[in-house]
Amino acid sequence: MQNTDQAAEQALAEAMQSIDEYYKQRGIFQDEFGFGKKPAIVVVDFANGWTDEAYAAGSKRLDAPVEATKQLLDIARPLGVPIIYTTSPWRPQCGDQPFKSAADASEGFREWDEHACQIDDRLTPQPEDYVIEKESASAFSGTHLCGYLIEQKVDTVLITGCSTSACIRATATDAKSLRFRPVIIRECVGDRVAAAHVFTLFDIQARFADVRSLDEVSSYLTSQSQF
Repeated sequence: MQNTDQAAEQALAEAMQSIDEYYKQRGIFQDEFGFGKKPAIVVVDFANGWTDEAYAAGSKRLDAPVEATKQLLDIARPLGVPIIYTTSPWRPQCGDQPFKSAADASEGFREWDEHACQIDDRLTPQPEDYVIEKESASAFSGTHLCGYLIEQKVDTVLITGCSTSACIRATATDAKSLRFRPVIIRECVGDRVAAAHVFTLFDIQARFADVRSLDEVSSYLTSQSQF
């Protein structure tokens, strides 16, 4: 298995290098959006159903991104940076249970429940935070997120959460389309599949958002006394 993973990683690295060279030769993509004057943090789907391995969709691969996101929030909260969380709605009374799959009822895994939709305790929302229940991949699709950000005069969306290849990508793409400056924090996002995570960050950086380190974003935030 290890040899297979190493071979896949090597093939992926070679593919990304080839794509990067192609972009540079053509002079396309790879633009930077930069940081704006007013950021907000969007924490995408760091709920128990994704972060707790007791659920079929949960993964310990997300432990490090969760802890990195906690570091980010600890820096941002005293500065007055708006913080938004997304999760899946829990509506058993109407039979609407988004993201539930047959795998959730598999032997050894907990069935999807209300706890699965609750934000991970390590990132407990505070009263001033905004929690959104979304039913699509993007945090913007069918929600009030865009209106809320405009109301807060936000121009920069700092994106954390999961999964990199799905909801993070969709959220970053919509943020760009809506003329926000999308910034994905590398250490603060994760995926169940390492290869999907690595390639998606590469591809997003080329076309849809800036991918920055936690240190870079922390320096940007702490350079201001208040937002």
